[in-house]
Amino acid sequence: MNASDVDELLTLRSETEHLEFKTAQNRYDFEELVGYCVALANEGGGRMILGITDRPPRRVVGTAAFEVPERTVAGIHERISMKVTFEEVSHPHGRVLVFHIPSRPTGQPVHYRGRYFMRAGEGLVPMSPDELRRIFNEGGAEWSMQHAMAGCDGPKVVELLDTQSYFDLLHLPYPARREGVLDRLVSEHLIEEQGTRFAITNLGALLFAKKLDSFGALARKAPRVVAYDGVGKLKTKQDRLGNRGYAVGFEALLQYISGLIPSNEVIEQAIRREVKMFPDIAVRELVANALVHQDLNESGTSVMVEIYDDRLEISNPGKPFISPDRFIDEHQSRNERLADLMRRVGMCEEKGSGVDKVVNAAEVFQLPAPDFRVGERRTSAILFSHIKFDDMDRDDRIRASYQHCCLRYVMNQRMTNQSLRERFKLSEAKTALVSQIIAATADSGKIKPADPGQTSTRYRSYVPFWA
Repeated sequence: MNASDVDELLTLRSETEHLEFKTAQNRYDFEELVGYCVALANEGGGRMILGITDRPPRRVVGTAAFEVPERTVAGIHERISMKVTFEEVSHPHGRVLVFHIPSRPTGQPVHYRGRYFMRAGEGLVPMSPDELRRIFNEGGAEWSMQHAMAGCDGPKVVELLDTQSYFDLLHLPYPARREGVLDRLVSEHLIEEQGTRFAITNLGALLFAKKLDSFGALARKAPRVVAYDGVGKLKTKQDRLGNRGYAVGFEALLQYISGLIPSNEVIEQAIRREVKMFPDIAVRELVANALVHQDLNESGTSVMVEIYDDRLEISNPGKPFISPDRFIDEHQSRNERLADLMRRVGMCEEKGSGVDKVVNAAEVFQLPAPDFRVGERRTSAILFSHIKFDDMDRDDRIRASYQHCCLRYVMNQRMTNQSLRERFKLSEAKTALVSQIIAATADSGKIKPADPGQTSTRYRSYVPFWA
């Protein structure tokens, strides 16, 4: 690394799972450094950088910590048996010290004095039993290929799995003989041969089970839909747990959710009609995303769809592989086999356009920008009911501005004052107000001018911070 590499890091709006900043201007606790090395190793490795402020806007302040880094990395190796390397970068604003932490070995979490650390917010926390179990199981078969039920003969497989729906969804003719059905399921890894019998894989059961509760613990992976009376959880109107495989039960699940979503009455050209509070395309994409991107290794939890009078929350177990700020332009499937089959049966596209459609639908239907949140163990997507522009708070406006900028960028266009006014359905008289929203979004580090040399705020165009 050199000074220009450090300057590039200053532009990052947030830390990542592989990058940790610490100011450490005068000193830094060695025991805490070891803890962060453990956490970063458990998260796949990364860099611990001292001498840069850990909150944006980031700047180099220099560090006097660990004046003899050779001794420091030797001490780290003595405590956790891990070869950490370092770099000292001479920056015009001070010394920057970078520790490079390798990833833990496959199937082996790293600990310090019996504690397995991971990062959470600004600090360190112990890894949960489920997270440790997932690491210990890495050496074995992936979750989707593990057996949900073994020792089944051919008739039992057909009894448990909706084989007719499999062929219908893929637009294939149903084989005349059962052997043809079983051969096809084997080729898709939905079942595995065990001599003269078969084992149904988790993938096969999760997608095509006639009844998920026929597979014991797999029933806990069924999506749950809860409708509340009001804007809180105090009073429940409906609470239903699904029991069919994702592929065979997807359309019925969407119809059930649609039936619970409130409608608004609108009058167009003297014709009165009912309009759902949330667009169908947005609901469909978010439910499919939650199913395909959930952490299937998490136990005792499932995809949740929660319907309130003013919003719809769809959440799934696990944290995403990418930052929520990059959901619009980036794509990475957590469960590749599941995603591939869900794409082929028409449940999702597996090309990263799902969130684009959600954001676009929110703009077309004049809804507040959807919100994507990452908790300790769950990822949530929230659709809000329509509110007037004047009732939107500062965060609502900044979120809408950023998402509009991202959507324009992935369409090879640029956000301008005019395009954002059109997104909010505001007149030209509101140009100054929209300029204030754009300025606030830029100050938050989410967007930047496409051409810094353009001085007119009216005609300046913008791109996302990552562009």
